[in-house]
Amino acid sequence: MAGLTLRNVRKSYGSTQVMHGVDLDIDDGEFVVFVGPSGCGKSTLLRMIAGLEEITDGTVAIGDTVVNEVAAAKRGVAMVFQTYALYPHMTVYKNMAFGLKQAKTDPAEIDRRVKNAAEILQITDYLDRSPKHLSGGQRQRVAIGRAIVRDPEVFLFDEPLSNLDAALRVQTRLEIARLHERLGSTMIYVTHDQVEAMTLADKIVVLRDGRIEQVGSPIDLYASPENMFVAQFIGSPKMNFFGVQDLDTAGGKLVGDGQVLGIRPEHMVQSDKKSAWCSGSLELVENLGEYALVHMKTASGVEFIVKMETPPTNKTGETLYFKGQSEKSHLFDATTELRIP
Repeated sequence: MAGLTLRNVRKSYGSTQVMHGVDLDIDDGEFVVFVGPSGCGKSTLLRMIAGLEEITDGTVAIGDTVVNEVAAAKRGVAMVFQTYALYPHMTVYKNMAFGLKQAKTDPAEIDRRVKNAAEILQITDYLDRSPKHLSGGQRQRVAIGRAIVRDPEVFLFDEPLSNLDAALRVQTRLEIARLHERLGSTMIYVTHDQVEAMTLADKIVVLRDGRIEQVGSPIDLYASPENMFVAQFIGSPKMNFFGVQDLDTAGGKLVGDGQVLGIRPEHMVQSDKKSAWCSGSLELVENLGEYALVHMKTASGVEFIVKMETPPTNKTGETLYFKGQSEKSHLFDATTELRIP
């Protein structure tokens, strides 16, 4: 096992720069998730760590070794891709053993590693099956097993759950979390799904346009976002934003000129008109059983969401009033979008 150090890592395709001087420290044994919208550079950064993309500038070190010029196969990393990439004509056992066989590993050692990985992933009963006889979740476990047998210093996951249905995503996510707990290995996981990031990560790296916006634990990013982008990206539903023109009298006292008030849907409650921070017309109610998401629109046209334990009985178009928990609200600079301490 080993940690990673990235210093001033840049990537350009011709004159187009897509990664802009990334600096990052990943400790030995950490589970780190790269998260961000499509095109933010998270997969590109992962592939540079893996050795599948050339680094234009900067350094990537695994442990104490700079690996910029080290071939992918010799970096001590193993990657699990979005597609399972299993050989259809091979059994599960042969798929997992293939890389070790190519490296001329002793057959007894291959057998030991494959069977150990199969036991960890609970796929021992499938070793003699071909991939076409497996479910999507089982195939992904085989792909993970193929990485485990290599005994890498670092595991890399590139959106491994994207091809699974909702139930399998939850199940496989739990299996990956248990795998990390059992192996204690350094793992880097790429996803666009912030729920996966929040539930899996020791540390989240939020990326936008090839730059790191914030690094921290899931609770740090949720409770103390450094800017409006992180505030909206982390948390579901996203944080509501109000300018002074969008707020009622009580709410307007909280915001100065050039400032934006941020408050999460779960930190707002229905109130009377006098104490309301904001009001709006009822647009839509999503009744999800455990709670309801109430979609509103202010008189100035700003849409916001309130998370309520029970859905309101009001009709669409009626006016509702809400206030927030002041200790859980945030102020941002409207120009720089940075949080105001």
